Amino acid sequence: MRFLVWFESSSNKAKSLRCIPRAELERLLGLAHCKIISSISNSVMDSYVLSESSLFVSDSRFLLKTCGRTTLLRTVEPLLNLAKDYCNLDGITNMFYSRKNFMRPELQPYLHQNFENEVVVLDKFFDDGAGYCLGRLNSDRWYLYTLNPSPGVISIADQTVEILMSDLDQSIMSNFTMSVSCTAAEARKLSGMDKLFPPDLIIDEKLFRPCGYSMNGILGEKDSYITVHITPEQDHSYVSFESNIRFPHYHDLVALAVFLFKPRRFICTIFAKQGSKEYRRTKKEFSEKSIPGFKMCDLQLLSLPSHALIYAQFQKHAYVNSAKKLIE
Repeated sequence: MRFLVWFESSSNKAKSLRCIPRAELERLLGLAHCKIISSISNSVMDSYVLSESSLFVSDSRFLLKTCGRTTLLRTVEPLLNLAKDYCNLDGITNMFYSRKNFMRPELQPYLHQNFENEVVVLDKFFDDGAGYCLGRLNSDRWYLYTLNPSPGVISIADQTVEILMSDLDQSIMSNFTMSVSCTAAEARKLSGMDKLFPPDLIIDEKLFRPCGYSMNGILGEKDSYITVHITPEQDHSYVSFESNIRFPHYHDLVALAVFLFKPRRFICTIFAKQGSKEYRRTKKEFSEKSIPGFKMCDLQLLSLPSHALIYAQFQKHAYVNSAKKLIE
């Protein structure tokens, strides 16, 4: 689950979201059943590795990612209150709540068992919100709730790529276990994922016992991040990669990520500013170029008031062929 909010103020007395005391952040995260493990900062952003994913806080942007059986939406109202009380940020420029479909939704807390429940909750706090489902109802899919800002509202010049990989090669996943790697840095280097990172990325990472891996990276003194989370267990292996760094070619980044992690299937989403060069180039590349070893099952384009979204879902060729044989 991913919750991203950009705040604004109706006064000239606004302060940075980074002014919210850490104790308040810890209480907020406790509502979602996660806690802070470690943190790093630069001059414009604070990054937190959590027990259940990641948190990034900038002057006006708040990004919370959680996984497992967390209750992320319980943090929405308290966060809005914290932003107002500590930072005089009483307005929302835009927000995005998104997640992939759950493998076992019945095991989730009631609040998150279906997207309809989540939309009802979000509608209580945000005016003119809209919910979307991208992908096939009988396969992997991705849910999005966002706002429809009025024409003329200043949009945020930001781009984000997210790659959600499932059913991964166990020879790669074994690197993220204590039986193979002694440290998080060793697991990262054995997997080769450094190839995905800019050379000046500052890394904060954790290898969990007995398995599992989380990593946040911030780029120099910029408001740019990468976050990676890995669940290596064979029955439900999963890797998520997200970044708002401006990469020259997102198609090449996605191709490299799936080459390194070797999933059987994956979803990628790319947000970019409407009409931006990045969006036009990326749409063209995904429409015309293939990802080696994979079949594109879905390609959908969503035009939003401030952003454009590319959604693509892929399956490994051999996996597609074996599924066909089972059906036959």
